Amino acid sequence: MERTQHSGRQQSATARRRRELLEAAERIVLRDGPDASMNAIAAEAGITKPILYRHFGDKGGLYRALALRHTDALLANLATALDAPVLRRDRVEATLDAYLLAIESQPQVYRFLMHPSDEDAGPENGFDVGRHSAPLLRRLGEELAKVITDRLDLGPGGELTARVWGHGIVGMMHGAGDWWLRERPCSREELVKQLADLLWGQLAAVKDREDGPGF
Repeated sequence: MERTQHSGRQQSATARRRRELLEAAERIVLRDGPDASMNAIAAEAGITKPILYRHFGDKGGLYRALALRHTDALLANLATALDAPVLRRDRVEATLDAYLLAIESQPQVYRFLMHPSDEDAGPENGFDVGRHSAPLLRRLGEELAKVITDRLDLGPGGELTARVWGHGIVGMMHGAGDWWLRERPCSREELVKQLADLLWGQLAAVKDREDGPGF
């Protein structure tokens, strides 16, 4: 019993320390964006780089941990937008806006996750951003597909259609959002409206599932 309690306390302390290190990493990423280094993160956390490696393995491990943290937060915001008690068109716009607001409010975090510094970009350096960012986008696509499946009556073959729509919408948001964040050719509100117009044809026509929460 004592051994179990000790193990539980040890796991709790390890989880707490890992959370503290991720918070230190976020502070450096918010400051330095894609140029955030393991040295700077270790210094911010008040530890040596070998200790940081012990918790995350390498920069790829740290990247995955930060990506998971921010993807979870983004999915929670998207779920809130989808559950808003408003008309479907307004929910579509609110969902698009939630994604764009996330990358606009923390552009350095977004750039760290999607656009690493030149010195980190190549697989010869042990860090290939495409290998790490692709699963992040795929996860968003699959989660959105689940929402569409649960809420919309897509008829026979609906699960495949939901996955096509889910990944297509995420790809559109990512591509358009990346371009918009770099060039700022219009307001966020205008981009949301334009993207919603693009999506609205099919989303306006399909009915909600009778047993679902609505879309």
